[in-house]
Amino acid sequence: MAHELLVLGAGYAGLSAARRAAHHARKSGAGLRVTLVNATDTFVERVRLHEVAAGRADGVVHPLSDSLDPAVDLVVGWVEAFDAEARTAEVRVGDRVRTLRYDTLVYALGSTAAADAVPGAAEHAATLAGLEGAREAARRIAQERPRTLTVVGGGLTGLEAVTEIAEAHAGMDVRLVTSGPVAAGVGAGGRAHVLKVLERLNVSVHEHTRVAAVEADHVKLEDGDLLESDLTVWNAGFGVPPLAADAGLTVDGSGRVLVDGTLRSVSHPDVYAVGDAAHADAVDGRELRMSCAMGLPMGTAAADAVAARLAGREPDATPFGYMNQCVSLGRRDGLIQFVRADDSPGRVVLTGRPAARYKEMIVASAYGGLTGSGQAQAAGYVWLARAVARRFLRRAA
Repeated sequence: MAHELLVLGAGYAGLSAARRAAHHARKSGAGLRVTLVNATDTFVERVRLHEVAAGRADGVVHPLSDSLDPAVDLVVGWVEAFDAEARTAEVRVGDRVRTLRYDTLVYALGSTAAADAVPGAAEHAATLAGLEGAREAARRIAQERPRTLTVVGGGLTGLEAVTEIAEAHAGMDVRLVTSGPVAAGVGAGGRAHVLKVLERLNVSVHEHTRVAAVEADHVKLEDGDLLESDLTVWNAGFGVPPLAADAGLTVDGSGRVLVDGTLRSVSHPDVYAVGDAAHADAVDGRELRMSCAMGLPMGTAAADAVAARLAGREPDATPFGYMNQCVSLGRRDGLIQFVRADDSPGRVVLTGRPAARYKEMIVASAYGGLTGSGQAQAAGYVWLARAVARRFLRRAA
């Protein structure tokens, strides 16, 4: 009887897991059946959603049929719940609910915007955590022509959003509000370049400033000041769906599934979690940050771990190490911060047009690794992420 592998979610991590599992099934001839569940029959290049919000991006949505191995059974539906004891998932397909059974589950339902962090954000702010939110931001900019726009959140996602929008809509009063420093994770040289670009694009920056509430026409700060804002874009953190916690899996304080070095749930050995939905340890023991750069190798590595265990082998449990942080700063500028395996910034940065081209190459290759010709590339992501981690661990020892 075939071993039923069920993958929930077809983002970067889930799609890479389904493709890699199908590869193992075909290569080994083992009785492994792969089913992938996704809310739509398309794959969204989530790392381009800031381009969508600025009204620029074309081709960010791709049919899943362009990526899926024919051996993968695609179920288009909304995951309502899963039962970790019965090993079943409830999926709404149209007007009915299907119950899907599994032997092994790969949980890859990703993350959502944490727009409920302050009063009014969910009601009045646009978010770029999903395609519809990014399209809504673009629609409002085009139709309402806001005079003032505020982006909340000074991490890499917020930086990409604010620079893309400011560049595409010159003349609009654009500001960036962040609770800490802008570009906190990069080195001094990289941060200086980011601030220079923000100044060039006439983005006013409010660092170390916390937002207390969002209204339809302004942002209220914790000190009581009001910032006029015809449109607010919320990028201050991400949340995860509650399904894993509801199913009884051990999760962290934010609801992300706690996993071991092979990405297997610490409480339910027949469940693997990957991508933004997982709390996995990086090479230095801190949790891996949410990113496409980690989602791709996590999905591939989870499928490798499943295949290894089915074959009676112990899978590789080496953690992943980082190589760089990539951020676009509009279409003609960017920052590539090369980092150590523990994600601490190194001395080398790439800026300007070369950085913009580098970032575009990375984004294109991420999707390329999920197409029919990208199997070796996907395996390469895992090898490289673990190679830099091994080097780091040898030096630390």
